[in-house]
Amino acid sequence: MRAICIGYPFNFWLSPTIMRLLLFDIDGTLVWTRGAGRAAMQDALVSLFEADITLRERLKTRVEKHVFGGKTDWLTLTELLADDGFSHDDIMHIMPVFTRAMGASMETAVQAYDVQPCPSALEVIAGLRSRSDIRLGLVTGNVSSSAPFKLAAAGFDPHDFGIGAYGDDALHRDDLPLIAMRRASQHFRHEFTADDTIIIGDTLADIQCARACGMRVAAVCTGFGGRDELSVAQPDWLIDDLSGFIDSVLFEI
Repeated sequence: MRAICIGYPFNFWLSPTIMRLLLFDIDGTLVWTRGAGRAAMQDALVSLFEADITLRERLKTRVEKHVFGGKTDWLTLTELLADDGFSHDDIMHIMPVFTRAMGASMETAVQAYDVQPCPSALEVIAGLRSRSDIRLGLVTGNVSSSAPFKLAAAGFDPHDFGIGAYGDDALHRDDLPLIAMRRASQHFRHEFTADDTIIIGDTLADIQCARACGMRVAAVCTGFGGRDELSVAQPDWLIDDLSGFIDSVLFEI
């Protein structure tokens, strides 16, 4: 039986199957980049501000000390440039150029670092992608141009994640899950809701963005956040690594 959903094309129809949308973070959840992300950021900023030698050197130093976990690249760029008087409008103007630079820099950086999949991540994604009741996507602070290179370097096929919301889509991570959910509804031709969607990540920011959008969240202890820190934030599921994801999370939904 076909059901018409206002706001979608007439031939958009909803399957009677209960479908789940799983939105994965990348760094510390699926992939360990072993420093490739920081190196790519430095290189991209050198490229972006090639004409300003003193600014380039200041930014290289700041990147070395910067805490990246859970942030969008947009927010990171804002923080790195704050002391040099760059406004919100300035950053918005820079973002498209920065995004292209990050993609080029990441493509090179991942070849020089020992990028690895997080424990059981490849096996879990392989199992999930074969399920008819599951659709996979990304919610990541990485810009859209660099995310595929990180995934591919760790052995993933970026095309297994049909949609994503990225660090060049919004300044704040809390805005990304709803962007991803809307894209998933269009791409997979199935109207997902917050109740159907689970965020999987390794930081407090992943838990916060899920809560901000009324979604459930599985926190995994393979990245930036330790078990004790993540536990205090009370995720719906707290697992040591993705090996427990199918039994601990999908078994309960």
